[in-house]
Amino acid sequence: MSKLITEKKYLINVPEGKKKERLDTFLVNQIENATRSKIQKSIEAGLVTVNGNPAKANYSVKPGDVIIAIQPISPRPEDVEPEEIPLDIVYEDDYLMVVNKPAGMVAHPAYANYTGTLVNALLHHTKSLSGLNDAGRPGIVHRIDKDTSGLLVVAKDDFTHAKLAEQFSKHSIEREYHAVCWGKLPDKKGEIKTNIARSKSDRKKFTISQSEGKLAITYYEVIEEFEFTSYLKLNLKTGRTHQIRVHLSGMGRPIFGDKTYGGDKIHFGSDLPKIKSRVSNLLEIMPRQALHAKTLGFIHPHTKKFVRFDSDLPQDFKLLLEKLKN
Repeated sequence: MSKLITEKKYLINVPEGKKKERLDTFLVNQIENATRSKIQKSIEAGLVTVNGNPAKANYSVKPGDVIIAIQPISPRPEDVEPEEIPLDIVYEDDYLMVVNKPAGMVAHPAYANYTGTLVNALLHHTKSLSGLNDAGRPGIVHRIDKDTSGLLVVAKDDFTHAKLAEQFSKHSIEREYHAVCWGKLPDKKGEIKTNIARSKSDRKKFTISQSEGKLAITYYEVIEEFEFTSYLKLNLKTGRTHQIRVHLSGMGRPIFGDKTYGGDKIHFGSDLPKIKSRVSNLLEIMPRQALHAKTLGFIHPHTKKFVRFDSDLPQDFKLLLEKLKN
């Protein structure tokens, strides 16, 4: 019934006589070591097609269907190796850690990033990490994008993990980001409130939607304005994937350096002298999105007290601000 055609894809021909079954349930039974959560994430990412078309998890599989599933739902190394990678630990006790993740580091192993991740570093640092996730994501309560720097909380036991995850679910976590975006905002303070959905034209991107997706709320405040950019403080009410990046790009003010959402192109100041060379030099300093998760606050699951942690801006961010000011 199923055949591994490369290391990256599975081809599954549904045989005659097969009773109707949800696609995600069907694939769990067809692919060794796959879990329903992995299957559903791959389906949401558009990595599973039925008869050549992207499918939904609740699609009813029928005899004659041809299913192609890409590797993220196929087996991957579950025994993540500890690696001696330096960690910037802002806080640590017996129950949790707060880590300042550098830009360029992925939170946990995934397709094309099995080593050099935060999890690899954590496993070298401690043997105490929660196990509520699958084996490839011990301790990981939440994530920030690979090229975003800043604070993450890591759980050392399942109780702590569950209590922190509950706070994220209720949107009671305090999360403050700093960013440099193109242009100037219409107001010094404001709220951005839209639905965010996966882009239909590019499954790796997200977009503002009037009718689909999930509600996303971001509060912003202008810290300083420059010639063609602004330095912002942003607070998340919700925590959707790429939320700040999508909200600012939706306003025509993408984050400076954000290749995915157009922040590596000139949006304002095209009439300024030597703007192309100036922007080119700035992009060499900041070849990623200028976004940093600066502050993180939550109720400690064991002490029941609110704790707040802050981090310095990374060096590339500081240098970018220095150049913009000058």
